[in-house]
Amino acid sequence: MTDAPVMETQAGDAGAFATFDLSRVPSPCFVIDKAAIRRNLSILAKVGEEADVKVLLALKAFSCWALSDLVGNYLNGTCASGLWEAKLAREQFSGELATYSAGFKEDEMPEILELSDHLIFNNPAQFERFSSYIKAARKWGHAPDFGLRINPEHSEGHIAKYDPCAIGSRLGTPISQLNEEDLAPFSGIHMHTLCEQDFTPLKRTFEAVEDRLGPWLKKLKWLNFGGGHHITRADYQRDELVAFLRDIKAKYDVEIYLEPGEAVALDAGILVGEVLDVAHNGNTNLAIMDISATCHMPDVIEAPYRPALLDEPETGLVYRLGGPSCLAGDVIGDYKFGKTPEIGQRIAFLDQAHYSMVKTNTFNGVRLPAIAIWDSETDKLDVIREFSYSDFRNRLS
Repeated sequence: MTDAPVMETQAGDAGAFATFDLSRVPSPCFVIDKAAIRRNLSILAKVGEEADVKVLLALKAFSCWALSDLVGNYLNGTCASGLWEAKLAREQFSGELATYSAGFKEDEMPEILELSDHLIFNNPAQFERFSSYIKAARKWGHAPDFGLRINPEHSEGHIAKYDPCAIGSRLGTPISQLNEEDLAPFSGIHMHTLCEQDFTPLKRTFEAVEDRLGPWLKKLKWLNFGGGHHITRADYQRDELVAFLRDIKAKYDVEIYLEPGEAVALDAGILVGEVLDVAHNGNTNLAIMDISATCHMPDVIEAPYRPALLDEPETGLVYRLGGPSCLAGDVIGDYKFGKTPEIGQRIAFLDQAHYSMVKTNTFNGVRLPAIAIWDSETDKLDVIREFSYSDFRNRLS
């Protein structure tokens, strides 16, 4: 990891969590602010209405189905990354369902066909491979619209492992390899090229491929711009996005889809933990937490990045916070404290509702964080899930 680009501290907005009593929940625990989710959803719904496009929740980023009714009040549906997310979408959420995976298992295809409204393949060969299942689904009236994910071969990513258009990417068919015949079986095109970005990279990407893509779009039903749009961020250029989407609809007469995930839960959740031990090694102050980067916030290591700490002072004693696992690299980061942290002291990391929650694991038998929903407007708090030893045991054999 020594040569990996490091993201700056993730800018988290404490919002209403600045006044939340961390002792109200078990530790560790994800706490989701329902009011913040509602605000994000209302922004996305307004963009969808003003641009006359459909907005889907990307379950890969935020799949808290306890809030599915709230999501259904604002968005047009969900998008899934495979069978299990598609099943969750149909069981717990409402509206349209678009399913995409880089590769599908053959024995799952009949159920995916039945569940999905849009089924998006990674390349034309996949459509051909599953042609017998597609014919059967059409015969029984269970066939969705089919789409193709393309790689525009225009990179806007800052970190290669999060850039769908990086050289050698497995995500989507490079547009230079496609011709009109390849697109004949499909009703739409999917292009997901962004990661935590604003409007300008989307505009540049479309401009880079419009000459090639435009003639195809005039023969298709829909265009899906995927996710990675930070639409609910305060400085996002939403008016420009709306105008851009409306222009494309008018020019090519296609339905347009957006698939935000992180934008739904941006600045809407924290991860609460407590100090288990304090130690020193050379010139480094250490604090061992019941929060693990490896088990609870893997993007901290994978990106890597430094999550923001609630109420961190500008100056103070620096402590390296790490998890309880045996992995030497289970380090969250170096943080400042007004005084030496005390054993049992509660802390919270900001902006942890998206991705962190869906990526947790039980390596080393580390306890999974509980999940709580708090409404900052009413102060109502519900701990909706606590995990036990049996959850760890039942994943094994």
